[in-house]
Formats: sequence, structure tokens, C-alpha cells
Amino acid sequence: MPKEPLTADRLRDLARTGAEITLKHLRAEIIAIERAFPELRLAQGRRAARRSIEEATTRTRTMSAAARKAVSARMKRYWAERRKAHAKVR
Repeated sequence: MPKEPLTADRLRDLARTGAEITLKHLRAEIIAIERAFPELRLAQGRRAARRSIEEATTRTRTMSAAARKAVSARMKRYWAERRKAHAKVR
């Protein structure tokens, strides 16, 4: 029976399978520890808060072209007024 060559894809599949099995074992161990020591269990509210924070950090905000143009105009007026005020002081 010839051995299958160990390609990068095959190695990645094996690593993924091993990681999945390890993750299942760790989750089972966490459940066992939480059953033995209920005071160590995270409150549902804290878990929900952590999830919402993770979701919030993954969002990206984008400005429309009109919004960028409006900000640009505001900043140009702001800096023009600053230069004007600075010139009066001198």
C-alpha cells in the first residue's frame, strides 16, 4: 500500500483535523471544570458583552463621497479661520 505524498494541502487538512479534535477536548474540559466549580463559570451577560465587543470591533465604517466632501469643506474653513486668526496676532 503506497503512502500518499504529504502535500501542503494534505498537511493543512491534517492540521485542521487535529485542531478540531483538540478544540473539542478543550471545550469538554471547560464544561467539566465549570460543573465542578460553578463559581468559575462566566455569567451569560459577560459572555454576551464579550461577543458584542468582538462583533463591534470587526465592523468597518465607511464614509460616502458626499460625507468626505462635507468634512473636507469644513476642515478647509476651519484651517482658513485658524490661519486668519494667527495672522491677526502677529
